[in-house]
Amino acid sequence: MTSDRAALFDMDGTLVDTNYLHVVTWWEAFRQAGHTVPMAAIHGSVGMGSDKIIEHLLGDARDHRDDDRIASAHKALYAAWSGALAPLDSAADLLRAVAARGLRIVLATSADGRELAAMRSALDAEDAISAATSADDVAASKPAPDLVEQALDRAAVPAGRAVFIGDTVWDVQAAAEAGVPCVALLSGGLPRTDLEQAGAAAVYENPADLLARIDSSPLA
Repeated sequence: MTSDRAALFDMDGTLVDTNYLHVVTWWEAFRQAGHTVPMAAIHGSVGMGSDKIIEHLLGDARDHRDDDRIASAHKALYAAWSGALAPLDSAADLLRAVAARGLRIVLATSADGRELAAMRSALDAEDAISAATSADDVAASKPAPDLVEQALDRAAVPAGRAVFIGDTVWDVQAAAEAGVPCVALLSGGLPRTDLEQAGAAAVYENPADLLARIDSSPLA
């Protein structure tokens, strides 16, 4: 039985263990273009779309002609690992538990369509997923609210009947801009205080922790 409520899930670092892979492949992409960017700075930017990450880390004074080269290098480096992606512990079970409680599940990721497909394959929970949206479907990636708003449209519910589940401050900010509360997970590697200060409605260790406490969570 499906209700008029929805759970909107980020993918990278929330359901699939990819954040540190993104850090390394972005670091190498920047290095190939002649930029030395600390991995810690890259880690704090994961969750943004490619265009936002480059702007955020290199600033507006950069040579913009390098942007496509950097983004393409990251995409190629990351794609080499697409067959080895692994879901976080209990991620698929969490989706099925949420779906069993009647919520429509929509995936909302700043990744492109090909990366989304690879993560869905690794997750192996298609029976629980109602719809998905990616960076290919919107004009602006997180922290802009476009992905969350698109996910709401695909879930066919108003913002007040949805919860977003993510792992970065960009997820929390994008959800807030769309009027959706955000449950944050620590599985992406960001500090609890950063997520709480960004406005997360609740913070859990990982998908397994949220699953264990689902009936006392904002998903209840």
